[in-house]
Amino acid sequence: MRRTRILTAVLALAAGREGGPPALAAGDGPEPAAATPLAADTFTWKNARVDGGGFVPGIVFNRSEKNLAYARTDIGGAYRWQEATKTWTPLLDSVGWDDWGHTGVVSLASDPVDPDRVYAAVGTYTNDWDPGNGAVLRSADRGATWRKAGLPFKLGGNMPGRGMGERLAVDPNRNSVLYLGAPSGKGLWRSTDSGASWSRVANFPNPGNYAQDPSDTSGYASDNQGIVWVTFDESTGSAGTATRTVYAGVADKDNAVYRSTDAGATWQRLPGQPTGYLAHKGVLDAGNGHLYLAYSDTGGPYDGGRGRLYRYATATGTWTDISPVAGADTYYGFSGLTVDRQDPGTVMATAYSSWWPDTQIFRSTDSGATWTKAWDYTSYPNRENRYTMDVSSVPWLTWGASPSPPEQTPKLGWMTEALEIDPFDSDRMMYGTGATVHGTEDLTNWDTGSRFTITPMVRGLEETAVNDLASPPSGAPLLSALGDVGGFRHTDLTEVPSMMFTQPGFTSTTSLDFAESNPDTVVRSGALDSGPHIAFSTDNGAHWFAGTDPSGVSGGGTVAAAADGSRFVWSPQGTGVHHTTGFGTSWSKSAGIPDGAVVESDRVDPKTFYGFKSGRFYVSTDGGATFRESAATGLPGGDSVRFKALPGAKGDVWLAGGSSDGAYGLWHSTDAGATFTRLPNVEEADTVGFGKAAPGSSYQTLYTSAQIDGVRGIFRSTDRGESWTRVNDDAHQWGWTGAAITGDPRVYGRVYVATNGRGVVYGDTSDTGGGTDPDPDPQPSGACAVTYTVANQWSGGFQAEVRVTNTGSSAWNGWTLNWSFADGQRISQLWNAAHTQSGPAVTVRNTDWNGTVAAGASVGFGFTAAGSAANTEPAAFRLGERTCTVR
Repeated sequence: MRRTRILTAVLALAAGREGGPPALAAGDGPEPAAATPLAADTFTWKNARVDGGGFVPGIVFNRSEKNLAYARTDIGGAYRWQEATKTWTPLLDSVGWDDWGHTGVVSLASDPVDPDRVYAAVGTYTNDWDPGNGAVLRSADRGATWRKAGLPFKLGGNMPGRGMGERLAVDPNRNSVLYLGAPSGKGLWRSTDSGASWSRVANFPNPGNYAQDPSDTSGYASDNQGIVWVTFDESTGSAGTATRTVYAGVADKDNAVYRSTDAGATWQRLPGQPTGYLAHKGVLDAGNGHLYLAYSDTGGPYDGGRGRLYRYATATGTWTDISPVAGADTYYGFSGLTVDRQDPGTVMATAYSSWWPDTQIFRSTDSGATWTKAWDYTSYPNRENRYTMDVSSVPWLTWGASPSPPEQTPKLGWMTEALEIDPFDSDRMMYGTGATVHGTEDLTNWDTGSRFTITPMVRGLEETAVNDLASPPSGAPLLSALGDVGGFRHTDLTEVPSMMFTQPGFTSTTSLDFAESNPDTVVRSGALDSGPHIAFSTDNGAHWFAGTDPSGVSGGGTVAAAADGSRFVWSPQGTGVHHTTGFGTSWSKSAGIPDGAVVESDRVDPKTFYGFKSGRFYVSTDGGATFRESAATGLPGGDSVRFKALPGAKGDVWLAGGSSDGAYGLWHSTDAGATFTRLPNVEEADTVGFGKAAPGSSYQTLYTSAQIDGVRGIFRSTDRGESWTRVNDDAHQWGWTGAAITGDPRVYGRVYVATNGRGVVYGDTSDTGGGTDPDPDPQPSGACAVTYTVANQWSGGFQAEVRVTNTGSSAWNGWTLNWSFADGQRISQLWNAAHTQSGPAVTVRNTDWNGTVAAGASVGFGFTAAGSAANTEPAAFRLGERTCTVR
């Protein structure tokens, strides 16, 4: 991940609700508060799979129960590992709109005495970006339900230093005692009643003093990072009595480590400790009496220029520099740190901030006396890896890159602050990166000279921040604009797409649109460090080409495509609204509309575009060349507004937005914005979108993230807003959902919801006629031919391309291709079609956008698969009941 992740999240939240949600009340209570009952539909909710997409700063294994592990994310909640399925289960989807900051998790602790208990310290920002205070959530059922203890200060799950830790710790001898390290100079806190209440440890001598940038006036980089970890020496206590020796890490380069030997009554700075660094982690091997410390010259997670590893002998007080490289040779800090609990002399650490050429992981089997590296140079720039890396389950992790040595793709990682060896299995290790969770189950191969295999261990953990969504009437069912990873084209919601949008690849996509009557034409805008900020596609987002920026563009802004794709209007950051015909080779400044306006297109008339800025609505009828200000009044006064024009009805516009200190709700215009009528039954609304009409209805279904009858939720209306049904429930709230929403124009009752850290969630209704895809098309008759090509092959896997040609005399309206593998090949990812595999037998079916194949035409798809070196190509293919010619 890049630094833009922070800005993406903050700007999205700031745009969603001026002034932010109300502060949380301190004290104990459920999380979240129960909502008022409201007429509701039963929906099934899932994620459109991306698998990862964000920073995982913490992984925690329970020390007393095998296979019990948790992961925390900076803005996307917490997860529990499911060993049976090798997936993660989200635990904080119940966090509601008003408490959106509680989706940022600064620390996790799993109770080593009672494994059913787990704790999460939550809060996203310590400055005024998040008006709410932090809290400690506690669960007695492994995160299935939570109770909340509010804190009188803020926590920063998405603040600098968030990869240090863990700040939250449970006493392994007296598990009713917990400690929490606080930021912002608030010191060290303790609970003696299993997290129900908290008080400051008054005698802790140092609240920290390190800030990333003390001159930052926003309060983001200038916040004191505080107390950053707590760890117990379990050998100094017994069951039922508090552990006597406790260590704490402080964000202070001269005084980084403190110790108590009387169960927290008094604390002293450890004498002889190194200075000039921050202790990111402190991991204790109580059996051998070693406290290992990973140091960096900054708090991370992006930066770090120098670092050291130290071992402290708890019995003698001796400090030993066990760094694997000389200080002059480090250009990164150390952070990830773990001990093999089955073999405590084995220690591992990461060089967390090395983006180029790659991160580094170090391993020692002699308590840090000697080290080996995950990779090393043979002769520069060539390198040799101790590992093989298989990302076929999440193929976009290659980022579509083709780097020159010593850089490789996929990377071993970056921002690798979370590193844990399974305490029950020396062969299993997991580590977090800025984009995913990687892991291995044959780690000890490292020590025998054979390679160990690293794969993504991230399925179920969805952590993208979503800025915009589109569901075209044909082609892929879902296009997404995402922070950090750009966005994806989903042809199958249950499969990970093969690649994010590339050529160009934006660090964050801010807006996207398609031509309503020509959905193959798609446009997106976004952020890029150097290069164009706009891109176009003529094949429904499968491939892209860059446009040309007008002078002064500094960010993506919003962009709109004409209904027929003949022209575009773009409102980028850094300059005014512009319009173009064709695909953006040249742009002209639009007249009559202010800079920074949000722009959209009419979905019928290709020359009509709309804009909104600071309470005023604007209309263009000449393709965006000139806009005129509407006379409409009573609209929201700020810029927290999103609006959409209804497909199939010229001039039918719905507008949502506002703020709690002014106009806030949902408005409707049927005269192209000349007048608007506010819906009296919607108290607040932040998004609006449309989906397939309900059975028997001629008007499209409306969806909104709103407050209706005092209840915040996701709502649907099938009668033009006359009545509303809540379609989510208290267990499925996902914090802030104000960026985008859209229904599916092909599947009644399906709605896609943008979240700020939990990816794209979509729901299917249980209503009659809803939640199911259209019936499969009849299989074609007539002749067919198949070309099967292995495009790339590597150890343990390959990529293949398949082209099916209609050699008959009539068009196909739907097709299914079948074949069998001979050598145990197993498809891991397939694009431009849907597939199933049972043993060697493979079935591939058209998507809804490539089922029609004219006589003489062809259709193609590709896949990656695991396989042996033999990799015999299929000898026969069948299309329905007909055998195809193999070319």
